[in-house]
Amino acid sequence: MGGRSSSPLDKRQQQHLKGGLIQPSHCPLIPAGQVDALLRNFLPQYRGQLAASILQQISLELGPQELARCQLLHSKKLPRVREHRGPLTQLWGHPPQWQPIFCVLRGDGRLEWFSHREEYENGGRPLGSTALTGYTILTSQREYLRLLDALCADSSGDHTQEEPDPLLEMPVNFPLFLQHPFRRHLCFSAATGEAQRSWRLVLQGGIRLRGTVLQRSQAPAALAFLDAIRLYRQHQGHFGHDDVTLGSDAEVLTTVLMRELLPALRAQTLPGLRGVGRARVWAWTELLDAVHAVVLAGASAGLRAFQPEKDELLVALEKTIRPDVDQMLQLRARVAGRLRAEVQGPLESCLHRKVDAQLPRVTQTLLNTVEAALAAVQALLVQGMDRLYCHLRGKPSGVRLRKEVYSFGEMPWDPELMQTCYREAERSKGRLRQLVAPFGFLGTQSVVFGAQDLAQQVRLMADAVATFLQLADQCLTTALDCNQAAQQLEKVRGRVLKKFQSDSGSAQRRFIRRWQICIFLPFVLSQLEPSCKAELPEFEGDVLAMGSPALTIEGIYEDVIRGLLLQRTDRELKKALGASNVSCALDCCSDAPWDQEGAGEDLTGSWAMSFGGLGSLHKVYGMVESVASWMEQHPPVL
Repeated sequence: MGGRSSSPLDKRQQQHLKGGLIQPSHCPLIPAGQVDALLRNFLPQYRGQLAASILQQISLELGPQELARCQLLHSKKLPRVREHRGPLTQLWGHPPQWQPIFCVLRGDGRLEWFSHREEYENGGRPLGSTALTGYTILTSQREYLRLLDALCADSSGDHTQEEPDPLLEMPVNFPLFLQHPFRRHLCFSAATGEAQRSWRLVLQGGIRLRGTVLQRSQAPAALAFLDAIRLYRQHQGHFGHDDVTLGSDAEVLTTVLMRELLPALRAQTLPGLRGVGRARVWAWTELLDAVHAVVLAGASAGLRAFQPEKDELLVALEKTIRPDVDQMLQLRARVAGRLRAEVQGPLESCLHRKVDAQLPRVTQTLLNTVEAALAAVQALLVQGMDRLYCHLRGKPSGVRLRKEVYSFGEMPWDPELMQTCYREAERSKGRLRQLVAPFGFLGTQSVVFGAQDLAQQVRLMADAVATFLQLADQCLTTALDCNQAAQQLEKVRGRVLKKFQSDSGSAQRRFIRRWQICIFLPFVLSQLEPSCKAELPEFEGDVLAMGSPALTIEGIYEDVIRGLLLQRTDRELKKALGASNVSCALDCCSDAPWDQEGAGEDLTGSWAMSFGGLGSLHKVYGMVESVASWMEQHPPVL
């Protein structure tokens, strides 16, 4: 499973999924043109949310600026994982057999495997490759076999097959099973437990990196896309937040469509697959992988075709919205006031009956999740700064200090070091899943990824390291001896910790408020829809008269519900923060539109959405070099 193999779908069957009219006997009997139909239904939502996102951006620019900005400098390093490579064995072929390969994890979270090291080093074509988006890792053979059995609902437990099952014939001591709901499974094995752990950590980093590309961005187009996906699914009756938005835009659309297709695929294809038990499960995952590849190619092509229109639309929206923004916001305020009077009563009743009892528990669990992760980040940061301070006091060679400074600069990207922080973010996952299930929230993996990203990339570890290096670079001059330099670094350490504590407190509050809204807003909207939404047409006249796609009655209605819900969740958050001895001041706690995200703050600094770019690393490493080069001008006195 996972080697270079032909697709179970031939070109005619692939065309069926993309937009053709044929239905071969062993191709699922699903309506033709599913990808095209999805794009036709989704892109109007996307266009509307692009307009709303531009209005949001302009209104925030014109509104009062925050008094408290972030204290730490923004790291210029792009989100990445460390490239990792080494020998593994892989289960693949027909029939599947364990075969030696050479595996490479790229910095952008893409996994490639080659027949041997020389093929990789000579620039040869890999046997296979995959983006790690949406995969989960299992390191227990028994657990993976149970998963295979569960995937085939009609499996009797009798695994006698026409072909041998190598998983049963040969126990695997150090397995790495990569499972995906719509992709072919990847089965690897390492030679030692240490190699297995190293691969598990870097693969988990690649999965998170690929999954959170949209969530890390504050670009209007990314925000608009996520909102459009939410609205598209709400119109189909899916109100609960889940992990469907993990991945790039094309990957998200692919997941949405695969979920829609899965019942028909399972009902019409699974009974006719060759083999029994696990052999049939493998055939099923290969079929799913082929369908997924066709859908992903179609979604990618559709979004590429839309890109020129999107670019022109963003420019046009900026030109048309900015001159009329005051009038739009005044109209929105008037309509929102009337809507608020209508919905406040039903909303309060809904919150009292169905939300209030669980809100304190959910808030406290979210707080525990992010608080533990950020405490681990601070501990690592202190250790790193103290290590540099001690090395400087010990008068090491310039070469040794250069190595230590480089290691300090790499801390946010060291999977072994950061694992402590990531593990803390995972601890409350099960508890949170139980608490939020009644509200239709199935996105606990997204919550964990968000906390882990916060610890590593979004303003905290990476920014704290960059700030320390920048301040150290400014204070170390050739006029200082080693003792004076150490004293300066001690002052820098104190300044960085104060900045870190300020920023981590603000980031913690934004994190909790964001996920409170993600958990409760879709549920509340679903509860109010039968009554409150029926009243919207009577408010629509004024909005339609404005004639701008940036203002819709549905958008204003959701903003009103969000603002009233935020008042409730913020009160609970203040209680929780007060109990944990954290400052109770909340960022941007008005009921203004779009406020739930701490809107207006650049949460990702200048990081790009694209993967793997290394040009922006030079400035940070320039600081590393300059700090270490100071030591070369101050050799230790013997």
